[in-house]
Amino acid sequence: MINIPKIFKNDDSSSNRVTLPILPLRDIVVFPGMVVPLFVGRTKSVNALGQAMGKDKTIFLATQRMAGVDNPEEKDISTIGTVGTILQLLKLPDGTVKALVEGKARGRIVSFASDEEYLSVEVEPMDEVPVQEAEGEALSRAIIDAFEEYTKLNKSISKELTGKISAIDDAGKLADTVASHLPFKVADKQSLLEAGEIRQRLDLLLGFIKRESEIFEMGQKIRGRVKNQIEQTQKNYYLTEQMRAIKKEMGADDAADDELQELEKRIKGKRLSKEAAFKVKQEFKKLKMMSPMSAEASVVRNYIDWMLDLPWYNRSKTKSDLDAAETVLDKDHFGLEKPKERILEYLAVQSLVNKVRGPILCLVGPPGVGKTSLARSVARATGRRFIRISLGGVRDEAEIRGHRRTYVGAMPGKIIQSLKKAGVNNPVFCLDEVDKMSTDFRGDPSSALLEVLDPEQNNSFNDHFLDADYDLSDILFITTANTLTDIPLPLQDRMEVIRIPGYTEHEKFMIAKNHLIPKQAKMNGLKEEDIEFSKQATYDIIRNYTREAGVRNLEREISGVCRKSALELVRKQAKRPVKITPKKIQKHLGPIKFRYGQVEEKDQIGIVTGLAWTQVGGELLCIETALMPGKGQLTVTGKLGDVMKESARAAVSYVRSRSDALKLEEEFYSKSDIHIHVPEGAIPKDGPSAGIAMCTALVSAFTKYPVNKNVAMTGEITLRGRVLPIGGLKEKILAAHRGGLTKVIIPKENEKDLEEIPATILKQMTVVPADHLDEVLKEALILPEETELFKTEK
Repeated sequence: MINIPKIFKNDDSSSNRVTLPILPLRDIVVFPGMVVPLFVGRTKSVNALGQAMGKDKTIFLATQRMAGVDNPEEKDISTIGTVGTILQLLKLPDGTVKALVEGKARGRIVSFASDEEYLSVEVEPMDEVPVQEAEGEALSRAIIDAFEEYTKLNKSISKELTGKISAIDDAGKLADTVASHLPFKVADKQSLLEAGEIRQRLDLLLGFIKRESEIFEMGQKIRGRVKNQIEQTQKNYYLTEQMRAIKKEMGADDAADDELQELEKRIKGKRLSKEAAFKVKQEFKKLKMMSPMSAEASVVRNYIDWMLDLPWYNRSKTKSDLDAAETVLDKDHFGLEKPKERILEYLAVQSLVNKVRGPILCLVGPPGVGKTSLARSVARATGRRFIRISLGGVRDEAEIRGHRRTYVGAMPGKIIQSLKKAGVNNPVFCLDEVDKMSTDFRGDPSSALLEVLDPEQNNSFNDHFLDADYDLSDILFITTANTLTDIPLPLQDRMEVIRIPGYTEHEKFMIAKNHLIPKQAKMNGLKEEDIEFSKQATYDIIRNYTREAGVRNLEREISGVCRKSALELVRKQAKRPVKITPKKIQKHLGPIKFRYGQVEEKDQIGIVTGLAWTQVGGELLCIETALMPGKGQLTVTGKLGDVMKESARAAVSYVRSRSDALKLEEEFYSKSDIHIHVPEGAIPKDGPSAGIAMCTALVSAFTKYPVNKNVAMTGEITLRGRVLPIGGLKEKILAAHRGGLTKVIIPKENEKDLEEIPATILKQMTVVPADHLDEVLKEALILPEETELFKTEK
């Protein structure tokens, strides 16, 4: 037994135990005689330091068995530790504490004391068994020699420390000093601390030093080997770079050679036209002679890649089944009989002839009638891939024909780019909004389209970038436009124009019923059985909340009704199915947005119902005539165009020329001022088709015979009273039917156009063809039976 340290001497001579606050340590072991700084952050540890500073600055230092435990208990702390003294305590700004402690003596924990503020333990001195003097001297010398060998390997240990250690006579102190300065594992250091016999401690220490020396020496060998490898790698890299630089100077590069070989394989394996193959081979020869780093080489390589990526002879398999194609077209679109018939004609010809040039169709119609979606359906029906290019706002001719390769960043035009993307040579190509192109100093894109859309020329389309003829004749081109007036005449001449006049009210109803309502119900989270639109409710949306030729706004309004219904279902304000009635339509969509044309309530003098065509369909046109005392002045109001004003003058002239037949006074015209007005004056109106309506209103005003409220009319008038044909008959008759009129007077020459009107509409109306105005007056005016006026002049 060695002498008991003074720190363990108690007033009670019968006991050497003392109670001290404990500071659990992580990843460090403090030996007696060792001075070490500690950074303390745990609350109990900080409190333990404060408790020790308040007494005699003595604290017990013990290492945790598991460093990751934040709140160590008795089982987590080693029983052997070091009694230490706090030399300095400094509180840091982040709340932690820096403590400088010095180990004094080994101690053993006897028991733990429970305290919420800090941990405290009862400690007794650890028994140490001394070593024999000769054995201790031998082991000490061996340790000093081993330490000196280690310091020769590890240059970070100072020579002063080696000299200091050599001067230590006490074997136990020597072991503790050496152990505190070497990077042993925590478990190894703890085993040295727990060794009670000095000899055992020295033996362990000697083994640890030798092992550490071997590890350090092995690490040096590994580092040296890695260094040599790095040096060799750097040397090889340097030499490789030199060789590469020499090859570049000579115009030869291994990577470039590999790329050229791969490119040559692609050229040999690609089927090109004769002209294209010749150009690619010529460009490839130039590329092989160029330096890979030159700017020209990248331009040539880009050109070859474009030529090889194009689908020169790649075709997708097309469908020729007429029944299947007709089913697809009918499923996707209601009505549109003419475009569907033209597509079926093309498929029929294709099934009979192996090679047929693709038609170039131009679908002209107002917005929302399904022109673009019809082109997509054509692709689906024929089994072709679909490409769409929007030409709205395009003003550069190079967008169509590409840029010449002399320009930096040159690329092919959109036609060639889209074919590369499609990967086939026979897609359905939709050129959308072909009437919205414009021109500037860069060229006219509509002129560039002349070659693309000419069936006689597009088999040799020449893009500026490719500079080689490309065959576009297998492509089915479909262009769309809202009006023909904005398309240049030469371009119109190259296309087969198919007019889509817009949907009738019945067609809109069927589209809403079969397509729009199920689609919007699904998009708004409703099932088919969750919502029911009544027939009248659907017609109310069409008539009172939309004014269009297509169905875009109709779909938007139906979507609004579906959203409101979904809200009611979620809030449980309605039961399934939600029934949409006319009352609910007004509740969900608000007040009526558009005035719906209706028949006059009674027969009136000087008021005639005319018919007008607009881009959103037909409309009823009320024409009013008033006579006032005056000097024969004619006033025409209602924001009318020049043509409509001239029709009014022609009507007045006809009435004046027929004054005898109409039994009017000779000077009737000079005694009265005439005012012709067409209501809804904010809306511009023009065209000659209101001529007979104006003339009928004038005759009614002068003769005082009322006009039949159930009669509508349309037709141009001449000075001789002839009724000339007009356009838009289908839309006009549908507007008359929608307004509740039962009789429509039309020009005789328009009788042939009645075939386009649904038979169900014609059954409910009387259509009267008229060749002369006298026939119109007999049908429109309510005359006494004995009247024998208006005999037609032969």
